[in-house]
Amino acid sequence: MQIHDAALLALGGLAAGAINTLAGGGSLLTVPLLGITGLPLPIANGTNRVGVLLGSATATWRLAAEGAPGLREAAPLLIPTALGALLGARLVVELPAEWFERIFGVVMLALLVPTLRSSQPPPASAAAAPRAPLSPVARFAAFAAIGIYGGAFQAGVGILLISVLSLSGVDLIRSTQIKTALNTCFTLLTLPVFYLAGQIAWAPALVLGAGFALGARLTVRGGARLIRPVLAVAVVALAGRMLGLY
Repeated sequence: MQIHDAALLALGGLAAGAINTLAGGGSLLTVPLLGITGLPLPIANGTNRVGVLLGSATATWRLAAEGAPGLREAAPLLIPTALGALLGARLVVELPAEWFERIFGVVMLALLVPTLRSSQPPPASAAAAPRAPLSPVARFAAFAAIGIYGGAFQAGVGILLISVLSLSGVDLIRSTQIKTALNTCFTLLTLPVFYLAGQIAWAPALVLGAGFALGARLTVRGGARLIRPVLAVAVVALAGRMLGLY
C-alpha cells in the first residue's frame, strides 16, 4: 500500500467515523475509497468491517463514558441482529464478484439520499414522538432483517437501526447508543466469516480502522456536513462503474 493510499484511507475513515457516530452511512464513503486503492469490491466490503468495528466500539465507549443510556436496551436486540448478520455475511461471501458489484451499486444509490439527509442529525435534545411499540414478533423480524442487510453490505445500517427504533419512540441519544452497540457486536461476530473467506486486506483495514476510531472519538458535528459533496461524488461515481454505465 502506497503512502498516498494510506493517507486517503485514514482521512476517509476519520470522516466516516464521525458520520457513523452522528447518523450512519460512512461506509458509502470508505468502500469506494478502498475500491479506488485497487481492492476488488468484495474484499473492500470485508476489509471495511475492521474500520466499522473499531469506530463503533470507540463510539459506544465514548457515549457510555458520557452517560448516554441505551446499553441495556441493546442487549435483547442482539440476538435477532446477530443471527441475521451471520446469515447475511455467509450469503455475501458466496456471491460472485460481478453480482456483488451490481447489487452493491444499487444499494449505494438507494441509500445516498437518506444518508445525506441524515448526516446532519436533529439536536441531541430532540425526542422522538411517542408511538405504539412494535409487537415482539415484528420487532424480532425487523432487527433480523436489518442484521441480514448489515452482515451482507453494512453501508447505511445505522440509518435503518435508528429508523426502526424511532417507530417505538426511542429518543435520538438512546437510539444512537443502541445503534453503535449493536453495530459493534454483530460486526465482531461476522468478521471471522470475511476472514475465512479471504476477504480482508489487513494493511488497509488497520489504517482505515485508525481513522474510524479517531473520527468516532472526536465526533465533530461539522464533519458530516463538510464531507457531503465528497460522499455524493464518490457514491455516484463508483455505483455507475459497478452498474456498467461506463
